[in-house]
Amino acid sequence: MNLRPAALVATLVAAGVGLSACGSSDAPAAGGATSDGATEGGRLAVVASFYPLAYAVERVGGDKVQVTNLTKAGVEPHDLELTPQDVATISDAKLSVYEKGLQPAVDEAIAEQQGTAFDVSPVADLSLRYADVIGDDGQAGGAPTAIPGASDTRAGTTDPHFWLEPIRYQKVAQAIATELGRLDPIDKGLYYENATTFSKELTTLDGDFASALTTCKSKKLVTSHAAFAYLADRYGFQQVPVVGLTPGAEPDPARLAAVADYVKANKIGTIYTETLVSPAIGETLAKETGATTAVLDPLEGLSDKSAGRDYLQVMRANLATLQKGQQCN
Repeated sequence: MNLRPAALVATLVAAGVGLSACGSSDAPAAGGATSDGATEGGRLAVVASFYPLAYAVERVGGDKVQVTNLTKAGVEPHDLELTPQDVATISDAKLSVYEKGLQPAVDEAIAEQQGTAFDVSPVADLSLRYADVIGDDGQAGGAPTAIPGASDTRAGTTDPHFWLEPIRYQKVAQAIATELGRLDPIDKGLYYENATTFSKELTTLDGDFASALTTCKSKKLVTSHAAFAYLADRYGFQQVPVVGLTPGAEPDPARLAAVADYVKANKIGTIYTETLVSPAIGETLAKETGATTAVLDPLEGLSDKSAGRDYLQVMRANLATLQKGQQCN
């Protein structure tokens, strides 16, 4: 099977495959907040814009916070649209934790509210940009010059997926502790203690990734979308995404063909698909190139297909997937 650009896309369409993204699990709602941002049980009402932030707030806040994840099940975080009830929840919350630039609807809603908001972007150190990820110059991001940009290319756009690199995620958790302590000085010590515990777990996770991925035979990482730049940068991989920063975006036919050529030329054995996006693109490329597919979860949200119940479990499943797919001893 040797499909060219138009044929690759035609194969997907003929199969009746939807390329749009889907699904991100949501945490329990934090309804019942009073005008001062406290719930009936005395806990702080905190809104988080999507799963990684909701999980970090839950770990740091413990039983002193009640967290609402704005990204409900069945909604891809990048394309989130808010209901009037969601906007009211943001307005009533003591604190809204979000990543500016990732979810425009959240940015707009928070800008219109008077409540306390915490943008994690500065702390997360979003130093990688989309141009770095796709490798326009054949140097920065992994793909040679022969591979053109994806159809949703916006050169210079900041890559938001910091949570896939444990140390960046650790810094965000620590900053959340500081923010909660500022709003609730009585329990400040507890937030710092929880953050320290969580930070130690993330340090261990980072060490395990670094140790296990040192001896991989292949350092070229072919992924469905450009979510793994921070992970690749920290552990020495070269990311080659099929599409850009938006999961489920329709791939450019030339890009599909070029990535297929890249896979064959570099004898890449595994193409990584995701839990919340149709695997059709990866499966089609695998059939043409003789590669296999495996799920590498960008952890934008949990679902019933997730290989774990929380961030740490899914990240360890990702590590096992990388060890096998990249042939790491």
